[in-house]
Amino acid sequence: MKIAMLAPISWRTPPRHYGPWELVTSLLTEALVARGVDVTLFATADSLTSGTLAAVVPAPYSEDPSIDAKVWEYRHLSHLFERADEFDLIHNQADFPAHAFANLVKTPMVTTIHGFSSERILPMYAPWQDRVHYVAISDADRHPGLRYAATIHHGIRMEDFAFDAKGSDDLLFFGRIHPDKGAAEAIATARRTGRRLLLAGIVQDTGYHEREVAPHIDGNTVIYDGPVGGDDRVRTLGAAAALLHLINFDEPFGLSVAEALASGTPVIATRRGSMPELIEHGVTGFLVENVDQAVEAVERIAEIDRVACRRAVIERFSVERMADRYLTLYREIIG
Repeated sequence: MKIAMLAPISWRTPPRHYGPWELVTSLLTEALVARGVDVTLFATADSLTSGTLAAVVPAPYSEDPSIDAKVWEYRHLSHLFERADEFDLIHNQADFPAHAFANLVKTPMVTTIHGFSSERILPMYAPWQDRVHYVAISDADRHPGLRYAATIHHGIRMEDFAFDAKGSDDLLFFGRIHPDKGAAEAIATARRTGRRLLLAGIVQDTGYHEREVAPHIDGNTVIYDGPVGGDDRVRTLGAAAALLHLINFDEPFGLSVAEALASGTPVIATRRGSMPELIEHGVTGFLVENVDQAVEAVERIAEIDRVACRRAVIERFSVERMADRYLTLYREIIG
């Protein structure tokens, strides 16, 4: 089986720090190669893979301002689709622009929809649903106007996350500094519980950060560590009493939730989007409606068994499970 894996080009595959789509693309690619699948990864030239790297994009556009996103995205797409007949299947991880090329080739195509962000993107999905096999990353993220080949949750490499049996008294916010992700709500919850809060992630909305977050960062009760990666990321995810994921949007999946649970850290999340699919209320964390309930959940966090948190990820959100489910889908399609 020869697979063309199309990665986004916003960040390197795998990302150095932030880049959830690129991370999932890398995890799946490496797991498939380990299973003996011939995978060619179409990604930026600085990307790393044990498969075959095919790259025309010099660098990720979110890391190098000299890279024009639109110009290089279409150069990237044309590079793959000109070679489409070399592959048994194209797996598109790079959103809807690839659909513009789908009817020009005969190779079967899968698109993982990494979050159905808006009704406005439907015109680049609905007309191709007889041609492209769509995969949702959670049942909550399925759009009623589309047909799906499968729902396949993201998976993570358990060996990348060290289990921390004790954690600490500190609370953790891990994600984009953006209104959607609820950094302000995490700060309010931490203050009301008298616990220290560690914030980790890129600043995606500067205005929001300056208004709602930065005034509270004092290096003592609220600490901002930026986009942590590598060993610091592993330690940060495990060394907390709980992850606060008090989102203000319908989260399609939430990699940081799975990563925290894999580290033994329970999650307190707003009951929106995919959160009920990831968190078992009262077992691996708590699902809440508002800050008042989040405060109550923090007071109950000792009820959660950290071993149960990791076990849930092993059973449901491992990279092995994700790869196996994609392989099953590929075989069904190739037939």
